[in-house]
Amino acid sequence: MQKKIKQLLTQISLKVLAVLLLFISCLLVFAYIADENVLENNKVFDEKVIAYVAAHSTPLLVQVMQIITFFGSSYFLLPAYIVLIVFFLLKKQKAYAIDIAIIAISSTTVMFLLKEIFKRHRPLLPVGKILLSYSFPSGHSVSSFIFCSVLAYLVWMSPIKKIWKYIVALLLLLFAAVIGLSRIILNVHYATDVIAGFCFGTVWVVISFWVMRKIRNKTPVNSAVQTDNE
Repeated sequence: MQKKIKQLLTQISLKVLAVLLLFISCLLVFAYIADENVLENNKVFDEKVIAYVAAHSTPLLVQVMQIITFFGSSYFLLPAYIVLIVFFLLKKQKAYAIDIAIIAISSTTVMFLLKEIFKRHRPLLPVGKILLSYSFPSGHSVSSFIFCSVLAYLVWMSPIKKIWKYIVALLLLLFAAVIGLSRIILNVHYATDVIAGFCFGTVWVVISFWVMRKIRNKTPVNSAVQTDNE
């Protein structure tokens, strides 16, 4: 029994350490990009990415990216969050609805605050309409990553087989990455905007779930999408 307890404590410690390292790494990368690429206006890396994308883009790729980028916009995410919140309210799981609403509202608020702080202008010659809002960090990257992370977490806490949890969670995060990539291909964001957006999204997800756990002093989701046994 003691051996099992020690093994369990070791596993928990490793998980906590992994999350902590991820958190610190993302925070440092975000800080580095903000200083080097935004405040110091170093665009060497971004210009190389823009040149590479311009040389390898095709009309078909651009059309596909214009469709994919929609899923990172407020036109999709706002209704999607409302559906999630209503779903949990109907399931009489008010805590989950509140948690999702807080994560969505708080992350969006901080994201726009960061845009106003750094005031980075978008790349010239975007594909499609010209956007007047600031560029850093990428709102699509932040919002899509956080939304997909919320979905991945809910899937992870569901009763489906573990292998499917890994597969669905991985696909969701990959889809968020493709949404971020679409912003680069459409030339409405610099590559560093997107990278920083994912870093901020990771940091905010870790903070949010940690705070929720502390507030409730228990696991925030206890079979959120569990099937009815009655």
